[in-house]
Amino acid sequence: MSNHYQFDVVMTCSACSNAISKVLTRMEPEVTKFDVSLEKQTVDVQTDLAYETVLEKIQKTGKEVKGGKSVGAQLI
Repeated sequence: MSNHYQFDVVMTCSACSNAISKVLTRMEPEVTKFDVSLEKQTVDVQTDLAYETVLEKIQKTGKEVKGGKSVGAQLI
């Protein structure tokens, strides 16, 4: 069982989205899947980690996180 979180993140360019992708890649294998959308300004993450842990990692990139939510549990 894995959690699905969605974060609303201010990203102005591909370097912003790449910074978040890099951080999430380093969190594997705990992060099983993620999608960073510069167009939608969202970051979707599937992980066994706590919401707060993922939020802190994204915030450490220096990007503003405007909000986030747990979308629900996903069966892998």
